[in-house]
Amino acid sequence: MKIKRILILLFISMLIFNCKKGSDNTKRPNIKSLDNVETIFAVTTTKTVKGEINNYIELNGEIKTRVEVDVYPDTMGKLARLYVNVGDYVQKGSVIAEVDPSRPGMNYELSPVKATISGTVTAIPFQIGSTVTQQTGIVKIGDLTDIKIISYVSEKYLSKIKVGLPVIIKLEAYPSESFKGVLSETSPVVDPQTRMLEVKTSLLKKDLRVKPGMFAKLKIIIEKKEGIVKIPEECIVKRYGEDFVFVVKDQSYVEKRKVKIGIRIDNKVEIMEGLLPDEEIVFRGQTLLEDKTKIKIVDRIQPLSVTDSIE
Repeated sequence: MKIKRILILLFISMLIFNCKKGSDNTKRPNIKSLDNVETIFAVTTTKTVKGEINNYIELNGEIKTRVEVDVYPDTMGKLARLYVNVGDYVQKGSVIAEVDPSRPGMNYELSPVKATISGTVTAIPFQIGSTVTQQTGIVKIGDLTDIKIISYVSEKYLSKIKVGLPVIIKLEAYPSESFKGVLSETSPVVDPQTRMLEVKTSLLKKDLRVKPGMFAKLKIIIEKKEGIVKIPEECIVKRYGEDFVFVVKDQSYVEKRKVKIGIRIDNKVEIMEGLLPDEEIVFRGQTLLEDKTKIKIVDRIQPLSVTDSIE
């Protein structure tokens, strides 16, 4: 029995030895080093465009009548009659109210109150029977066809603000429409408390839908350039304080190119130096790119429009 066990152990040992020897002599496949594998990056591209670009500042504004006056009585007394309602149009010189100046024991004729300008009645703060004086405005009249939009600009923009600049106006009441205006007035002084400058905008074309009291959003176009090269802002890569784009070469690799940026607005960038019109550049996928990196273009997007609408 012992001899049998010894023979079995010898057989197993020989079998293990032969398997190990065979595995050592087996020819291993020739596997290339991963360090020698060339990486190709998938990218999306677009093209540079020669066109126009507008730079603007956004402001909020309140619409007011340019001419609005309070009408005062000539004498103290009780407001006896009112001949107008809010919203009525009145002519200059027409009688809009009468005041009774009578005192106890003395009766006087009613004193007429006349409109001092032509316009629309915007407010009547008193009711019949109220006591009024020569310092009490009993009716407010404004010219609703002549309005202004009051806004306030930070002092950092003072060098760019001047009368005559075009303005795009948006109203919440008409969200799908834009109204054109012009910067018509600027205050000669800056408020020392807020460091803001008051500016006034006028409509280029009168529109009765634009009413005093409305809230307006304005875009004052402070700079307009034509014939410049522009690209989407997503194409810009900033590294070590410098701006770069990656220009496609031979549809297979990229050239890292430094650019000088001008106006940057609404995800559009003016390129002052570094690019020519109609060059293909990387739009998406450039994060890991370097100069001469191999690429594969998987998609192309439409370039920016030649014109530049900010409405």
